Amino acid sequence: MARFAANLTMLFTEVPFIERFGQASKAGFKAVEFLFPYEYEAELLAEQLNTHQLEQALFNMPPGDWAAGERGIAALPDRIDEFEQSVEIALHYAQALSCKKVHAMAGLLSPDFSVEAHRETFIRNLRYAADRFAVHGICVMIEPLNSRDVPGYFVAHQRDAVALIKAIDRPNVKLQFDVYHAQIMDGDLSVLIKEVADYIGHVQIASVPYRHEPDEGEVNYPFLFGELDKSGYQDWIGCEYNPRQGTLEGLSWVTPYL
Repeated sequence: MARFAANLTMLFTEVPFIERFGQASKAGFKAVEFLFPYEYEAELLAEQLNTHQLEQALFNMPPGDWAAGERGIAALPDRIDEFEQSVEIALHYAQALSCKKVHAMAGLLSPDFSVEAHRETFIRNLRYAADRFAVHGICVMIEPLNSRDVPGYFVAHQRDAVALIKAIDRPNVKLQFDVYHAQIMDGDLSVLIKEVADYIGHVQIASVPYRHEPDEGEVNYPFLFGELDKSGYQDWIGCEYNPRQGTLEGLSWVTPYL
């Protein structure tokens, strides 16, 4: 049975971020995720989770200079020291929030380095992060991002991510299977899920092509939820979409599951 986590970066934006925990709980969600927690003290966020009896499903490691267009640093050969520092920052938040999944954003390919140099750096850094997090029972996620929304991102295809996971060779490195990105870049979703099922550690959803509620667009989500069930995936599914109008007005699709 599908279980859904509200992405607080994209949902309930009608209210300030700290108030979104309460809004998600009131709407019936039992878990939340978001892009980045770093503007807030970890203890404040933990208090919100505890107050509203929510589980923290996932968040991203520090991505570099997001406002300047950076989308992670894990694959950047000249940012290794910064990446190692970001592991400690993310670990602090993960422990405070009792969060067992952290996404390491790879970053955009730099013209200053070869693709192979990016790959070697990514494998090296993910091994470092995985070993650091493993002591605390935390998994590190790799998420391919589509080249339409994020041109030049280091990994854009699900099978490429699986190949990297195999090369990293750590049991707590998993695939963050975002159906929105997967449909745009790979398609053939039912077959793809069967192929990568053993590596999936987290799932996210949105309609394609407009990234709205999953009750519209070209993906048959009720069918796909069944395929995920068959694949053995039983964990949270992150609702990472932009509401068409208001968040509450667009939640009718998820009400039967909540």
